[in-house]
Amino acid sequence: MTLTTRTVAIQTIQRELTAFARRARGRAAELHPELSLVAASILDLVIDRDGCLATELACHFLLDKSTVSRQVAALEREGYLAREVDPANRRNHILRATTEGRRVARAAQRARGRAFAERFQDWDDRDIDRLAAYLVRYNASDGS
Repeated sequence: MTLTTRTVAIQTIQRELTAFARRARGRAAELHPELSLVAASILDLVIDRDGCLATELACHFLLDKSTVSRQVAALEREGYLAREVDPANRRNHILRATTEGRRVARAAQRARGRAFAERFQDWDDRDIDRLAAYLVRYNASDGS
């Protein structure tokens, strides 16, 4: 691949990933109006980790602490997250998904799963496997 071809390919990837991110935000509200894309991502990570600190969320998603704080507060108001005192450091609070938070997250995941399955219905399994591997590789190179 020549430098020019590589540059054009990277520009195409950047443009397409940007379009993907913008559509994802819009589709998130459509697929599950109770959760923004950021809120759903936070709730999913809290569930995946079976609880975590707000600072861990900020680091993982590369977000300002104030953004995480607002999103966490909204999730708490909705009854999707609860705080527990961290036994290892009583000044910290571990965020945990409530039963309702887990229910809403499962419903959102099912809606996203249906949307992705529909989007990939014309793709063969090999192409889906390759895209999955490339996305894992791309995200792993970020180091987070």
